[in-house]
Amino acid sequence: MSKKPEKVTLTSATIEEQTAAFLKSGGSVEYVGKGKSGQVAYQGSKQINLKSGK
Repeated sequence: MSKKPEKVTLTSATIEEQTAAFLKSGGSVEYVGKGKSGQVAYQGSKQINLKSGK
């Protein structure tokens, strides 16, 4: 019989450990102000109008 894979539980402690390892390896975090997406320019999907050739 094969064992079921263990379910990974994400806790505050593991997030803190992962964040610390990321920063230690040279990563950086950019803080984005509240209410901002952080995206440079967002363009939504373009509307396509189909005209009947009657």
